[in-house]
Amino acid sequence: MSEHIVTSYDNDLDDLRRSISEMGGIAEKMMADASHALVRRDTVLAQAVIAADKRLDVLQREIEERAVLLIARRQPLAIDLRETISAIRVSGDLERIGDLAKNIAKRVLAISDQTQPQKIVLGVQHMSDLVQEQLKDVLDAYASRDVKSAHDVWERDGAIDALYNSLFRELLTYMMEDPRNISFCTHLLFCAKNVERIGDHTTNIAETIHYLATGETLAIDRPKNDASNYATVSPAAGV
Repeated sequence: MSEHIVTSYDNDLDDLRRSISEMGGIAEKMMADASHALVRRDTVLAQAVIAADKRLDVLQREIEERAVLLIARRQPLAIDLRETISAIRVSGDLERIGDLAKNIAKRVLAISDQTQPQKIVLGVQHMSDLVQEQLKDVLDAYASRDVKSAHDVWERDGAIDALYNSLFRELLTYMMEDPRNISFCTHLLFCAKNVERIGDHTTNIAETIHYLATGETLAIDRPKNDASNYATVSPAAGV
C-alpha cells in the first residue's frame, strides 16, 4: 500500500475519531443540562437540550455513512476494521443518549408549572450525577482505548439499576401518600428510567471498547439489578 493511500486512510480514521469526540461532548452537555433543567424547572435550558439533539442526529448519520464508505473503499482488516465498526456502534449509543436526554427535557416542560417539594427530585438528580460520571469515564476510556477503565464503567451498571429500583419505590410511596403527587411523580419515573437507560448505553460503549481492543465480546452477562418491572416506563415511551 502506497504512503499516500496509508495517509489518506489514517485521515479517514482520524475524522471518525473527531466526530465521535464531538458527539460525546454534545451528549455529555445534553445530559448535564437536562438534569439541571429538571432540578431548577428551567424551561429555557430544557428547550436548548431539545434543540441540541438535531446536531447529534446529523453527526450520527454522517459517521455511519463515512464508516460504511471507508469499509467499502479501504476494505480494512483487524484493528482498523474493528475501529470502523466501533465508531458506528458508539455513535449509535451516543445518538440514543441524546434522545433520552431530550425526553427528560420534554418532561421538564410538562411539569414546569407544578409545585411539588424539591426533595422529590433529589433522588433523580443523584442518579443522574452518577450516570454522568459513567458517561464521562467511558468516553475518556474510548479516546484512550483504556480497557480497564471501560470494565470499571461496565461493572458499575448494577449499582445504577439498584438505585433506580430504590427510587422507583420511593416515588411510588409519594404517590400513595398523596394523590396530588401522582402526575408529578409519574413524570419523574419516566425521567429516572431515561437516566437508567443512559447508563445502559454507557455500558454498551464499554463493551464496544473491549471489542475494539481485544477483538472479542465480553463472555459474561452484564450486572443487572433492575427489578422494578414497571412496564409503562420504557425508553421508547418518550413523553
